[in-house]
Amino acid sequence: MRRLFLLAGLMLAGVAPARADAPAWPDSFVGRLEALALMQEASLEILGDTSATSALERWCGAHRLADEPRVVARVLGSEDPGAGAELRKRLEVDASEPLRYRRVELRCGERLLSVAENWYVPARLTPAMNEQLRTSDTPFGKVVRPLEPYRRTFEVRQLWSPLPEGWERGAAIEPEDGSLEIPAALFEHRALLYGKAHQPFAVVHETYQRDLLAAPPARRD
Repeated sequence: MRRLFLLAGLMLAGVAPARADAPAWPDSFVGRLEALALMQEASLEILGDTSATSALERWCGAHRLADEPRVVARVLGSEDPGAGAELRKRLEVDASEPLRYRRVELRCGERLLSVAENWYVPARLTPAMNEQLRTSDTPFGKVVRPLEPYRRTFEVRQLWSPLPEGWERGAAIEPEDGSLEIPAALFEHRALLYGKAHQPFAVVHETYQRDLLAAPPARRD
């Protein structure tokens, strides 16, 4: 069984209104624990893969989130909000090196699974890859697949937990009747992408969304 992990410095996100077609997770101790376990299993699946896109497609298929388990991107913007010196240091480039920026939604069917930002070094991609990123909605991971990329995650942040901090030490849990309210954002990953030459070519910041939990919870009659 996968271990549950609890991250220090837990930061609770504001609760957004639940979607009408969102699963009705019961607001009970067992329902909260199962939602937490599934959320953290999703995070571990992504951490264990070389591509977030392939991990999300596998998750979508395993949990039947769409008729076809295919992840597509919707480009939200390409105007760089500012890379910063730390990000350039991670990419091993100086201030004169051109970078490009891309912000997308990653969806499987109608389900929004992730909002992803990435800064990449166009000189370390092929011209065809750069053109595809500029003109298409193809997920970044699919475009750069010929580079045989792998990920090194340098930050994981859990944004929401169904259980209060210290619950395992007896902190009060006050479930309510009805359904558990799940915020839009669940957890974040920040990672460097490397090619087969072991040179970094992109930094990604991914915020994973509540539709990861869109499979109906287990029935306990």
